[in-house]
Amino acid sequence: MTEQTASRRVVTNMSLSLDGRYARRDPRDMSWVMPYAHTDVARDHLTGLWEPATTALLGRVNAEGFLGFWPTVIGMPGVDPRDEGFAKWLVAADKVVLSGTLGESAPGGAPWERTTVVDRPTTEVVAGLRATGGGDILVLSSASVIKALLAADEVDRLALTVFPVFLGDGPRLFDDGLPAAEWALVSQTAGEHGTLALVYDRIR
Repeated sequence: MTEQTASRRVVTNMSLSLDGRYARRDPRDMSWVMPYAHTDVARDHLTGLWEPATTALLGRVNAEGFLGFWPTVIGMPGVDPRDEGFAKWLVAADKVVLSGTLGESAPGGAPWERTTVVDRPTTEVVAGLRATGGGDILVLSSASVIKALLAADEVDRLALTVFPVFLGDGPRLFDDGLPAAEWALVSQTAGEHGTLALVYDRIR
């Protein structure tokens, strides 16, 4: 049985290929994701993650990508309501960006409001967030952040969207040497094109 704690949950979300990779060798090539990212199962999966969350935790690259794209979805003709809901949540949520280079050069403007840029160890930042009030802390597809949290056994809920492709090359999410851990399957949903959405809770 999953132990309930008073502190905020750390929830990580990542899309993976069937051979366990989160990107091709060129991480900018996201063509393998696109056929699956706009399915009902992927959209519902993400909605179930952001609705209980009040803080988004991102690395610099993902912050620039997410905040450059998602706000443009708001008000777009024909947009899926789930996509617009996520976009509005992202703009309104407290955002913490882990970066040693962004610093004071963080862009201004509406998408970056409620954003704090910090240059401290990931686990230290998460410990500070856990000590504050609020909902879940959602880590959005930032591999370096998720890897650090997995290595420190600081992930409470692990959400994965598995796409039925082998990339054959590129970085893997789960490195050798992770702490031994047991996880309870919370939900599993299969959808269009063989997409599989999985949510696991850490058993402590």
